[in-house]
Amino acid sequence: MVLRSAVVGGFIAAALSFSLPAYAAGDAQAGAALVKARCQMCHVLNKGQKSTALAPNLNGVIGRKAGSTSDFALYSPALKASNIVWTPAKVDTFLQAPGKMVPGTKMVISVADAKDRANIVAFLAGNK
Repeated sequence: MVLRSAVVGGFIAAALSFSLPAYAAGDAQAGAALVKARCQMCHVLNKGQKSTALAPNLNGVIGRKAGSTSDFALYSPALKASNIVWTPAKVDTFLQAPGKMVPGTKMVISVADAKDRANIVAFLAGNK
């Protein structure tokens, strides 16, 4: 009985350690509102839309190499050299503290609230 409880407890612990990241539970509709309020002052979001003078187009950012859009020339050398490919987890980390993840980045806006980041990432993941 003790062995069985230990095995079951081990399976439960393992399952909890592999739980889905916070962004998986994000609300894309709430994220759209947050992006409009917090990101669109610099970024554009529509497919084929030219990047602004301040920031690149975020359409299709998930799966894209950082610093790689052809119509935005003002990426920081640090971001271009980072070799990051944007995954939901990496976008979440970047939004939490851009300068910590990529020292020297020009991105200075951060999103402290995990739920807000999850919602933004959920929106960006579907914005293709």
